[in-house]
Amino acid sequence: MIDIKEDEKLNVLNHSCAHLLAQAVKRLYGDALFWVGPVISEGFYYDIDVNSVINEESLEKITKEMKKIVKENKLIKRMELSKKEALEMFKDDFYKVELINEMDDITVISAYKQGDFVDLCRGPHVNSTKELKYFKLLKVSGAYYKGDANNKMLTRIYGICFETEEDLNKYLEFLEEAKKRDHKKLGKELDLFMISEYGPGFPFFLPNGMIIRNELENFWYQEHTKEGYQFIKTPIMLNKELWEVSGHWYNYRENMYTSTIDDKEFAIKPMNCPGGMLVYKNGLHSYKDLPIRMGELGLVHRHEASGALNGLFRVRTFTQDDAHIFMTEDQIEEEIVRLISFIDRMYNVFGLSYDIELSTRPLDKYIGEISVWDKAEEALANACLKAGKTYKLNPGDGAFYGPKLDLKIKDSLGRVWQCGTIQLDMNLPERFDLNYIAKDGSKKRPIMLHRVIYGSIERFIGILIEHYAGAFPIWLSPLQVNIIPVNNEYHLAYATKIKEILQKHNIRVELDDRNEKLSYKMRESQTKKTPYTLIIGDNEIEDNNISYRKYNSSETTKMTAAAFTNLIKEEIKDKKSRN
Repeated sequence: MIDIKEDEKLNVLNHSCAHLLAQAVKRLYGDALFWVGPVISEGFYYDIDVNSVINEESLEKITKEMKKIVKENKLIKRMELSKKEALEMFKDDFYKVELINEMDDITVISAYKQGDFVDLCRGPHVNSTKELKYFKLLKVSGAYYKGDANNKMLTRIYGICFETEEDLNKYLEFLEEAKKRDHKKLGKELDLFMISEYGPGFPFFLPNGMIIRNELENFWYQEHTKEGYQFIKTPIMLNKELWEVSGHWYNYRENMYTSTIDDKEFAIKPMNCPGGMLVYKNGLHSYKDLPIRMGELGLVHRHEASGALNGLFRVRTFTQDDAHIFMTEDQIEEEIVRLISFIDRMYNVFGLSYDIELSTRPLDKYIGEISVWDKAEEALANACLKAGKTYKLNPGDGAFYGPKLDLKIKDSLGRVWQCGTIQLDMNLPERFDLNYIAKDGSKKRPIMLHRVIYGSIERFIGILIEHYAGAFPIWLSPLQVNIIPVNNEYHLAYATKIKEILQKHNIRVELDDRNEKLSYKMRESQTKKTPYTLIIGDNEIEDNNISYRKYNSSETTKMTAAAFTNLIKEEIKDKKSRN
């Protein structure tokens, strides 16, 4: 999938198309005023203050006007203005005056003119509107001015623009496929999760969804046990004083839920780290004990704006697959090499590839000595190379307390998701006065590493729903086998016997004995994306075997019940993905 923002040509094309959109809107709605129209990874948008209602139906009318301007072949010209000239030119436009007044250090302000339309912009732009033929307006939504819920709600129109009609059509096909895979839509159809009006942002997992969740958690525990992790569980609510020590109270307070207990203020944890610090501090540690790998599937709560909530992707409560690793300085590189190899193994099971970004020391706000940062960054870089991985440098984007590696996975549609993170921390061991006894008997600070692989179990499930389009590999599938007798009167007893055999081997199986037509039950089994559907009729009983169809296939295969059971067990054991 192309990132429009990162592609130089498409960036210019889409920014120019945002101005084309604004010109068309201004022609159709004379009172319209414009805030900002930036390029984003998926195209562009423009925030508009307009008295008329602009909705999805309005997009066709706006599109026609945009096409008309394209045919007019308006030249796009750059203008350079002083601040005084710019304020005079846009004196009747509140939003532009705001923008201009915020430009304190700029002596020359640029604007772009195309026909009867002028807008502030750094540029660059294409030469003429005729270069903007292949565009599509995608949707309309609301957005608060400057993203502040206390400000006016503006109309936001999204669009996309490409150089060729072929590229545009390919992208629109991609959007259609993504729409079919929408985890909110499939989550409802497959009875995986729900969101109630009584808890916006607090997802409910239904029985089918809990099977997936439990399988993911069991897999997580099994693989972490192999890697030498110990497991802990820390309280969901802790005293305000702890969050003051960790720094969250001063830097993250607006995102935390609080309560009063025994006249003292408590906070529900937005992160698991402070609890992990207390666990480490509970005992004495020697250099011989390190590294200590401490894992926790910890439930956290964070207050997100209601407008940002999105199915399982953006919620107010989620489970982080956290781990905190405490080690000596000379163990950093070796530990991260091992960790990358571990993450690689985990992601391969799901058919997910990934890229790595190394974020380095911020220019201004950071703690610790530069020499320590340099050493930590070098260790992260060397670990990537030793693990056989390349990385992209993201200068200055590390947290104030340490550099990090971000693992950006790619799904089956090529979309990029931020999931795994490996974060070195030089802050919390200091704040919590963590120590270990060194070889020479002195006390030393451990180096601490935060890491997640799933990121959040809820969000990872959402990603997997879309990655697999709801057709989960058999080990994750809520229902693994569906048995359909052709005629209950003659075939139900044998079908029941097959069901019992499969259940004895812990295979998730259902028997569809409803009085419905065979074709209807087969279609429904496909709709539910069941991996295997067994058909039991006269031939199966006569030959003492079974016939099955795989999901999305019309081919029928016959074998004995014992052979079929072994086939399913092997697929579950190997965690094979469906073809």
